[in-house]
Amino acid sequence: MKNLDVEMMHPRDQIVMVIDRIYRRGMTTTSGGNISIIDESGNIWITPSGVDKGNLRARDIMCVKKDGEIVGPHTPSSEYPFHKAIFEMRPELKAVIHAHPPALVSFSIARAIPDTNVIPQAKNVCGPIGYAPYALPGSDELGAVIAKEFAKGFKAVIMENHGTVLGGSDLSDAFQRFETLELCARTIINAKTIGESRRLSDDQIDAFEDQIPRLLPEFTAEMHDSEERAIRADITKIVRRACQQGLMISSYGTVSHRWRGNDFLITPTNESRWDISPEDIVLIKDGQREKGKLPSRSTWLHQEIYKKNPEVNSIILTQSPYLMAYGVTGVKFDVRTIPESWIFLQDVPNMPFGSHFRDRNEIVDIIDKDTPVVIVENDSVVVTGDKLLQTFDRLEVAEFSAKSMVMGASVGTMVPIGDKEIEDLRKKFLS
Repeated sequence: MKNLDVEMMHPRDQIVMVIDRIYRRGMTTTSGGNISIIDESGNIWITPSGVDKGNLRARDIMCVKKDGEIVGPHTPSSEYPFHKAIFEMRPELKAVIHAHPPALVSFSIARAIPDTNVIPQAKNVCGPIGYAPYALPGSDELGAVIAKEFAKGFKAVIMENHGTVLGGSDLSDAFQRFETLELCARTIINAKTIGESRRLSDDQIDAFEDQIPRLLPEFTAEMHDSEERAIRADITKIVRRACQQGLMISSYGTVSHRWRGNDFLITPTNESRWDISPEDIVLIKDGQREKGKLPSRSTWLHQEIYKKNPEVNSIILTQSPYLMAYGVTGVKFDVRTIPESWIFLQDVPNMPFGSHFRDRNEIVDIIDKDTPVVIVENDSVVVTGDKLLQTFDRLEVAEFSAKSMVMGASVGTMVPIGDKEIEDLRKKFLS
């Protein structure tokens, strides 16, 4: 579903869809969190108070009309006052999300703000982060202190000893900011278990933004044959699955699949990953893009990997919170932990930030059948494979292994499998 299609949905349906995603990803509780949208008439649609967030229906969403009349079967969220205050303070904002995701709550309890300079798109998507001092939940005072922060231009605010609140030009924009900030917070917390986060300078982030590739020339695609339609459907399913499992977020993640020769299909840019449809997928043919579509900014990287590695038929580039802990610390991701991890991943190198820039080929040079996965520091993990499901499985194994290692760091010193055991695995499974 394209973002445009989401915007065409009734506010109550948008709210139910997004609160369901937040709840099922473990970023709010049955009773916690609230979402609102202000419509073109000035009416505010908002989640109800005291209704199960895991079983919310469109009919449960409340409407507080511009004249104050309340319409619906329940009571509007107790946090309605600060939603209303934000809309009054910032008329260009049309949606607000408030929730208690664990990582951002950790920052609110520690009275700190996540440093979004650890990941380039976190800074760009979230912008500067505000901080609202504590006030009684549901009170006009809380609305005032939050509105004061939004008045400074912030679109994301940490609420002291409470959680976070974010605004957007629409609900998709607010949710993208919410997901991105929580990923940033989780990455920083995980990183502290194994090392120290290394932030990027503003100049480095600007250099990353300057890597937006030149637009490929267009070609007019003929009718899609059944093979191509199947690939488009497979990519869409994998992207949605990755979002559901926390391996991808709405603002970041690319999947591609070889089609014929070195031609391939790839996810678009500037589309919420949650809402991508088969029609959004972009065909790259003879170095040209399907007419009227904008492919991922990393298209050139996928193209060069396919050219160099005929055995690679699918690529996933994403961010996940435990792998990114290794990405932002520079600590070696040593997968010699359990046999299955090494068999699937082999040795995973850390590549410096910038090695994924268009005019540098370090990643292209290092990826091959013996090095199917690389971590780009402060940016992403690149996973390659034959079948798309195999590549996704490899990503899952990598993230699960990283999670085990991050958790294990609090237990004791990790003891990897020895060289002899690795050689035995190589002979038995990879020869």
